[in-house]
Amino acid sequence: MAYKTILVSCDTAPTSDKRIETAAELARNTGAHLVGLFLRSNVVLPAYLEAGISPDLITLQEKRGKDMAAKGKTAFEAICNRAGISGEWREAQGDVYDLAAMNARYADLTIVGQYDNKLADPDIIPDLPETLALRAGGPVLVLPHIGVRGPLLGGHAMVGWNAGREATRAVNDALPFLQAAKQVTVLAVNPRAGARGHGEDPGADIALFLARHGVKVTASHTVAREDDPAEVLLSRMADLNIDLLVMGAYGHSRLRELVIGGVTRKILSSMTAPVLMSH
Repeated sequence: MAYKTILVSCDTAPTSDKRIETAAELARNTGAHLVGLFLRSNVVLPAYLEAGISPDLITLQEKRGKDMAAKGKTAFEAICNRAGISGEWREAQGDVYDLAAMNARYADLTIVGQYDNKLADPDIIPDLPETLALRAGGPVLVLPHIGVRGPLLGGHAMVGWNAGREATRAVNDALPFLQAAKQVTVLAVNPRAGARGHGEDPGADIALFLARHGVKVTASHTVAREDDPAEVLLSRMADLNIDLLVMGAYGHSRLRELVIGGVTRKILSSMTAPVLMSH
């Protein structure tokens, strides 16, 4: 398996250009085509405000959105040119979550930025990583807003393993990263034994599976009943200087309501290294 099409979310966040640069470097290293996606919501006003709002204001809002997209396109194309890669710019307006999920389904990998709730920017799409992880149908790589400190390829990766369907999907989707890693650590937190859990030796079976794919892997498990799994994963990532975490995204989408698991939400809010998730 190889990533041939990579989709990167582009927006007005201060980290957008760095996100594109990271995506472009990955595309260059993997020989992938890079697609930049800029999404804009429709200007929707409550009915009781429409009568008092000048049409000129709506026109100005539309123009502002187009200007931001044009600025993003210029930055995207310049980064692709410097990287010497094949690039494609897309803009879409409407329901941003539906549009993001639709575009992500035609990419091998989607790259988005961690949502920074300290930014008071209405143009940044909240909950985009969570939504795409549950709805895209493929792997979503979330980059921390503090920046990427280590290598995406060739570094130390960790697999948060719970022997579930979502974690299995994430491991398979992440194989290009895991095969390129210098070291991969599989960590099971509070594993359950038996056929419905991890088997006799937690982590051993997935480690053997990865080793057959040429992955340099070690497996371990820990019992920390007083801590939730997210805290354990985050702590071990810091201790081992992990460059990439691979894990399943847990939750479901119920109409317009996003219901996401507590571990997934905690990781996405507190992550300090890139996280690859699949559902």
